[in-house]
Amino acid sequence: MTTAVLRYYLYKATRAVELYRPVMYLYFVSVGLSFTQIAVLEAAYNVTTVVAEVPTGYLGDRLGRRASLVVGTGVIAATLAGIAFATTFPALLALYVLWSVGYAFRSGTEDAWLYDSLVGDGDFAAVRGRGESVALAVGVGGAVVGGWLAGLDLTLPFLVAAVVTAVGALVLLTVDDPDDDGESFDPLTPRRALDAVRAALEDPRLRSFLPYYYVLFSAVTYLVFIFLQPRIEAVAAAGGAGATVVGLAGGVEPFLGWYYAGISLVGALLTGRAGWLRDTVGIRTWFLAVPFVVAALLVGQWAVPLLAFPAFLLVRGLAEATSVFAANYVNDRIASLGRATTLSALAMVSGLTVVPFQLAGGSLSDRFSPGLALGVAGVVLAVGAVAVLAWRAPVARAT
Repeated sequence: MTTAVLRYYLYKATRAVELYRPVMYLYFVSVGLSFTQIAVLEAAYNVTTVVAEVPTGYLGDRLGRRASLVVGTGVIAATLAGIAFATTFPALLALYVLWSVGYAFRSGTEDAWLYDSLVGDGDFAAVRGRGESVALAVGVGGAVVGGWLAGLDLTLPFLVAAVVTAVGALVLLTVDDPDDDGESFDPLTPRRALDAVRAALEDPRLRSFLPYYYVLFSAVTYLVFIFLQPRIEAVAAAGGAGATVVGLAGGVEPFLGWYYAGISLVGALLTGRAGWLRDTVGIRTWFLAVPFVVAALLVGQWAVPLLAFPAFLLVRGLAEATSVFAANYVNDRIASLGRATTLSALAMVSGLTVVPFQLAGGSLSDRFSPGLALGVAGVVLAVGAVAVLAWRAPVARAT
């Protein structure tokens, strides 16, 4: 194993230390943001990701792959530090836009840099797989530590994560990269993105799958990501003895750290068994059943609040596994030429179509509660899935 690969693992570890993740939205609520404003932050992030793809790809051409990763990582570190000191909606909105730009610099760059500059074809899969394992292990521990830090002060997870992220940028700078000449990028232009989406929509094998997964399922499960924390906090406040049973006596922040660690482990378990699930259940059966399972869990957590604890755990795990199957299904049905463009374009479509769901979810949460907003999202998912199925089966019978 080369020194460069070891440093790559260290960089992956710094990426995975998202200490703020279990309590991020609780922090926003604590500084006075409404749920609608939180939804606007997330919507701005998604829109910026789409808009920034082309210019950051162009700059990546000029800077080179490793340099693009360094810039993106540095921007993210600065943004995390800024969030810890921001207490107003306009400041957080500006930081969210900057945060998205930082991630756009890293989008699609890391794997290409690893493949072309560090390992080559022969070892790529093994190195990439071990890197993900390192990230998962560190992420689980990071969630627990982040919850503990938040119990002391909600700003601490952001500040510590900023320092760790900055270390990642320094690690990248220590890696010798003689092949990083910045000449082999092929940035996604708006025209190419539209052509790729049009081609996918014209393919009868994908026509109904796109709204079924990339619009409905992805948007609804993203809402769980946003409203999970305030929902858990509300259940904890109203749960009395029931909340104590599930381990909330010491405060919601430390519990959320352990809870997010559990989410990562459930996601890893399901994605790690993706091949077995595909062969045993079948992708077609999976996609016909899972949206309705998720819908039932979301409605159930509203009807019986204590069900929120297992429901969100399962929804997030199912969403991770479903993303693997979606990538499998789409990749099997698009040509190698332009594959990256098509996948990026579909991700951009998903990022844009989730915005109305975010804004509606924020409004409902402010007017009623996050639990009701997620319950309504479950109903929308079920009704929408039935409508798509009535129009056309989203997954071919032969799958």
